[in-house]
Amino acid sequence: MTTKVFVDGQEGTTGLKIFEYLSQRRDIAVLRIDEAKRKDVEERRRLINASDVTFLCLPDVASRESVSLVAPDNTNTVMIDASTAFRTQDDWAYGLPELTRAQRERMRTAKRIAVPGCHASAFVLSVQPLVASGLVPADFDAHAYSITGYSGGKKMIAEYEAGGDARLMSPRPYALALTHKHLPEMSVRTGLKRAPVFTPIVGPFLKGLAVTTYFSSAQLSRKTTPQEVRDTLAEYYNNEPFIRVMPFDAESNLDSGFFDVQACNDTNRVDVFVFGNEERFVTVARLDNLGKGASGAAIQCMNLAIGADETTGLAR
Repeated sequence: MTTKVFVDGQEGTTGLKIFEYLSQRRDIAVLRIDEAKRKDVEERRRLINASDVTFLCLPDVASRESVSLVAPDNTNTVMIDASTAFRTQDDWAYGLPELTRAQRERMRTAKRIAVPGCHASAFVLSVQPLVASGLVPADFDAHAYSITGYSGGKKMIAEYEAGGDARLMSPRPYALALTHKHLPEMSVRTGLKRAPVFTPIVGPFLKGLAVTTYFSSAQLSRKTTPQEVRDTLAEYYNNEPFIRVMPFDAESNLDSGFFDVQACNDTNRVDVFVFGNEERFVTVARLDNLGKGASGAAIQCMNLAIGADETTGLAR
């Protein structure tokens, strides 16, 4: 059976990558919009309602508009949104099947799925199991940072790939007002009462992302060791196809003593690490911000929604 798919916002970074995934699938028929009608509301309405799945790769306001174009009697089309518009709404399934035991089943029947943000995915996957286990209290004041490639948008890609600006060769922290757009889902989807203190940093490489979160033993609900923290994460993600919890502090986790942010590139995989000692430790979650952090996650959501094998078309 062929699934009809429309991508609303096909010219953006996420949309283009979704097309790349879809082009490799024989079970997918892509409904393409004429370039001249890309902003034509009625043409978009027609294609959305003709589709089995519509991906929304748009700014928040435009995503909300597209959702409003679904006909009242249309109970077939699955809307998969890659913006921040719906990620904390209870009537939308959060597109992270590894979140809880029930999440994957909800996504199999949901008609509205919100794809997580890239930084949020890494933060939530490394922190939520510790909150769920009771090890990290809900009133924990989380502090985290992310280092990521420059592929967050066409403008940034163009700036970096034009060359000639020495400033771009240094790490570039941003969102320093501490109001990053991923913060709401980072607290809601981990079960934390407060959003983390979080700063992202862009580096001079195309893609790859790692979120590091800091903990001290005094902040935890009970005495534990980093090895036990790692084992808690490993048990939580046992048999998850796209998540690897790496051995604690193993030398094999590092490259001559340094951490490789790009080692999950071109996969839909997330690698989770624990580093530190009995007084203080960090969790690190690494992913491809264009893969599991965006387009790959959207395809994983689609696979579940259409009843395909969850891993179809996605590298591990």
